[in-house]
Amino acid sequence: MGHVDINSVSFTLADGRPLLNDVSLRVGEGAKVALIGPNGTGKTTLGRIVAGDLDAHEGAVTRSGGLGVMRQFVGKVRDDSTVRDLLVSVAPEPVRHAAAAVDRTELRMMERDSEQDQLDYAQALVDWADAGGYDYETLWDVCTVAALGVPFEKAQWRKVTTLSGGEQKRLVLEALLRGPEEVLLLDEPDNYLDVPAKRWLEERLVESPKTVLFISHDRELLDRVATRIATLEPGGAGSTLWVHPGRFSTYHRAREERFEKLDELRRRWDEEHAKLKALVVMYKQKAAYNSDMASRLQAARNRLARFEAAGPPEALPLKQKVRMRLTGGRTAKRAVIADRLELTGLMKPFDLEVWYGERVAVLGSNGSGKSHFLRLVAAGGSDPEPEHLPVGDVRPAPVAHTGRLRLGSRVRPGWFAQTHEHPSLMGRTLLEILHRGDEHRAGKPRDEASRALDRYGLARAGEQTFDSLSGGQQARFQILLLELSGATCLLLDEPTDNLDLHSAEALEEGLAAFEGTVLAVTHDRWFARGFDRFLVFGGDGRVYEADEPVWDEGRVERAR
Repeated sequence: MGHVDINSVSFTLADGRPLLNDVSLRVGEGAKVALIGPNGTGKTTLGRIVAGDLDAHEGAVTRSGGLGVMRQFVGKVRDDSTVRDLLVSVAPEPVRHAAAAVDRTELRMMERDSEQDQLDYAQALVDWADAGGYDYETLWDVCTVAALGVPFEKAQWRKVTTLSGGEQKRLVLEALLRGPEEVLLLDEPDNYLDVPAKRWLEERLVESPKTVLFISHDRELLDRVATRIATLEPGGAGSTLWVHPGRFSTYHRAREERFEKLDELRRRWDEEHAKLKALVVMYKQKAAYNSDMASRLQAARNRLARFEAAGPPEALPLKQKVRMRLTGGRTAKRAVIADRLELTGLMKPFDLEVWYGERVAVLGSNGSGKSHFLRLVAAGGSDPEPEHLPVGDVRPAPVAHTGRLRLGSRVRPGWFAQTHEHPSLMGRTLLEILHRGDEHRAGKPRDEASRALDRYGLARAGEQTFDSLSGGQQARFQILLLELSGATCLLLDEPTDNLDLHSAEALEEGLAAFEGTVLAVTHDRWFARGFDRFLVFGGDGRVYEADEPVWDEGRVERAR
């Protein structure tokens, strides 16, 4: 059985800021270790170092048993790649190289079809067989049937962009969990998964003999799966690592006790340091008029020097403080009205009234149309008035539908999308974005902008460009822009997916104080507890309301 050893790894960012400081962790045979910590502390960077994508500036990583990697981009692929390309990308290196050779020689043969091209193609097929490619196609057939409901032969040329984020995740997880690699590195494997899929993932990880290091912010997944919790803690010299040797259910208490112990050790060190310095001062004064005190003065100095050379105890980690001030504003009593609304090819017609101030959780399986519904509301409805245009910089793509959806007066939708680009933010620093403002929000002086970033735990990232932030930092900054833009109806598509635990709690507190309407698509079982109503997109194509969260709706039955 494989293992991973991370030995004294340090890493410094290109701008000279230390990110990781002397990080060590062993993930032993068959262990399931969760890597958590505030956004921006280096979780994904450490994962890339383990995967071999980055070289540590100090320290080393050793591993055995082969490594299967799910990278953070899975779930938000938006290029022209196919299902086959996605599965090849998580296969072992020999299979990836053989697949690339087959594709390359096949294209040449189609373009020129010379005798040499035919020979090269034939050799590529032999190499594909030698690398186990046909065995992998058999494995991938099992994976596509399990994840997509169709065989590999039918699914392999399908564009990945036609899959939901959850379908992309499920497909890759099927391939990795069924593959031969004995060690898995999973970067937020639960993102975009609906609750039945999360439960499936929990069961598979628990029963799997593989060694697993995974990054996650889902508390139920952490408590069910992780045998140890490794926390990256921010510090002035870079993030350090603390390992809780138990389950997540005991993590918070153990962490509080650790903070209390570190605080007590530092207080005692400071007291002893003050006593030793006072002793040196006293003997120095006495030695000035009594030469017999010189030896005692030197002894006191030596003792102080040894004490300072040993250094203080471990510093108390920097505590993240995120405070969201989502304000909103008064709108018409009926904020969102749907009349015989049918999302073409997705859901059957339904009626809906969402009243001002309500918190509505939109639930259902992946691919059922929840994000399409939210996008239609974000666009201002079927025939939007100027006052209903979204406050953000991204205009939602049109959503095919029949029936009608309209918004009440003074409803200004603020859209937090699960996967979309922000072209107006790319290449710009956070301070610059806030300072210049846009058509929806006034610019802020530098000191006010810095204070706003500080409330979202982004003060240290003020000079970073938006595209250089971690997924969680980008999510927090997008919520900050919604706060500043004057939205009166928040439309949140999986808002907690990339947020660390503390930020997710801050978001919940911010929503509780928000004066307006909230609609949120979520698969977060904890986050959903704070909502008033539950709109469920059923597996039979019906949209209905429930008094409690419904997590067991299956995939929508439709032609695929």
